Parts: sequence; C-alpha cells; structure tokens
Amino acid sequence: MNSDPQIDATQDEWLIDDDVPEHSAEQSPEMLPWRVLIVDDDVDVHVVTKFSLRNATFKNRPLNFLHAYSAKEGLHILRDTPEVALVLLDVVMETENAGLLLARQIRGELNNQLVRIVLRTGQSGLALEQSVIVDYDINDYRTKSDLTTQKLFTTVISSLRAYDSLQNATQSHFALQLAMAKIKELRAGLDRHAPISIADEHGKLVYVNDKFCTCSHYTRQELIGMDYLDLLIEAQRQVFLHDIWRILQQGQTWHGELQARLKDGSTGPLDCSIVPLLDTQGKPYHYLAIYSAIGA
Repeated sequence: MNSDPQIDATQDEWLIDDDVPEHSAEQSPEMLPWRVLIVDDDVDVHVVTKFSLRNATFKNRPLNFLHAYSAKEGLHILRDTPEVALVLLDVVMETENAGLLLARQIRGELNNQLVRIVLRTGQSGLALEQSVIVDYDINDYRTKSDLTTQKLFTTVISSLRAYDSLQNATQSHFALQLAMAKIKELRAGLDRHAPISIADEHGKLVYVNDKFCTCSHYTRQELIGMDYLDLLIEAQRQVFLHDIWRILQQGQTWHGELQARLKDGSTGPLDCSIVPLLDTQGKPYHYLAIYSAIGA
C-alpha cells in the first residue's frame, strides 16, 4: 500500500490517460466502450492493468478505463457515472477492509446489482476468500500474484459477458412490464366499450367480461366452460367449424359477421374479430374475440 497514492498517480498519470474516447451521445449502444473502473491505491496496478488489457475487446467494443485510488473515490465515480460494467477492486486501501465495504455500498447504498465486482488482493488466504465469497455480493476473488495477463483477460471478458447478459435480461424484463401494462390498459379500455371473450384451444370459453355477460344475457358462471358454438345459431355452426375455425387454427385473425343466439332465444348480428394467441411454437392456445355489436 503506497504512502501517498495521489502523488504517485499524478506522477504517472501520463501512463493512465485513456486513448479510448468516452461515451458519446452520437454512438449507438452497441458501439460504446465498456466502462471498467479500477479501484486501487497502487498506481502501478492501474498502469499494469490497463497495459495488459490495452487490446481487449468484447463484442467489438473496446474498454474505457476509469481510475480511483481509494474506496471513497470509487464510490463517488460509481454514483456519478452510469453503466459501469466492471469494478476491479482492491481490498486493502485506506483501511484494511475498504474494498469490502465499498462492495457492500455498491449493492446496498447505490442499489447497483448489475455491475460485476472482482476483488483483487495482495494478501492470499483461503479462509478470507471463503468468507468474502459467502458474506459479500461479489462475482470473483483473485490474488494479484495469480492474475497473469491471460487470467486477467479471461476474468474481465467473462465479467463483461455476465454484465451484458444481466443488462439484456433487465431490459427485457422492463420491456415485458411495459408491454403488460399496455395490455392491461388496452384491456381496461376494451372492457369499458366492447364485449370480450376468450376461448381455449378447444373452443371452450375461459373468460368473458361484464359487457359480454350483459349483452348475451348469460351469467359469467353459465358462460365459462361453454362451447363457443353454443352462442351461434344452428345454421352457422357448420360454417364456423369448416371455414372460420380452420383459419383461426392456422394462426390467422378472422373478422366478419356472425349470427348470435342469446340466452332468451333471440338472435342478432354479431360483428366480431377473433385473434389467435400463439405460443412459442406458433400454435394457437387461446382465441380472443372482440365484438363491436352483439344482439339486436
């Protein structure tokens, strides 16, 4: 541990300055450099790390190094810098466990669950390693003497791959949440203005909204489990089976007019759009029917 890392860092800053440009708003996300933060009070570690990884790329994206010489400085950079993918974190800096406390702050205080944290220490010890892995949310633990250029490269690339996968999964989760919210909003809007029913792959009703019950004169209990064909007049059931059902089973949407048979025996025109809901193999598992009119 250097007595004055800030002086050493100033003296050798020409070795540390990045030749990789910072993130630009004009760059697409797929081309931005990966941000890697080195937190270590030994300036030589910064220099050697950057030199060892000078040609490293992942998904054709270079590395952009950020430098901190204390846990406090590392926390400040992480708080103010978005999308840091990896932290190479020394354990012993201003205190004996400064790196461990920073790891805990990253996950807790900053609530950053995406960034990958690789602890590096000059003090090897099996008991310490096991304790750290169990008690701290880190992703790897290495002694500096063990990290040859090849092992450092492997550790960094595997960490970036894990970060990329987590980032993609998080984005997909947010996109799914947004889509589900939109579907819920759409369904609420449709529920207010149109009768809706959903049938399973066999044509049995599994869902009807209040408006459908009101217009058909059936209760929800009567409708759930009913064959969709029972809502049509006799003359149209064969047409539905031989023509419309075949189209729907092919995964195609159908729109047209049907003749509905209501609970009281009356009939009326049914303007209907039926949309197959497909599984991952493209096979319909539900059929969503939206009506602009039911009964007359």
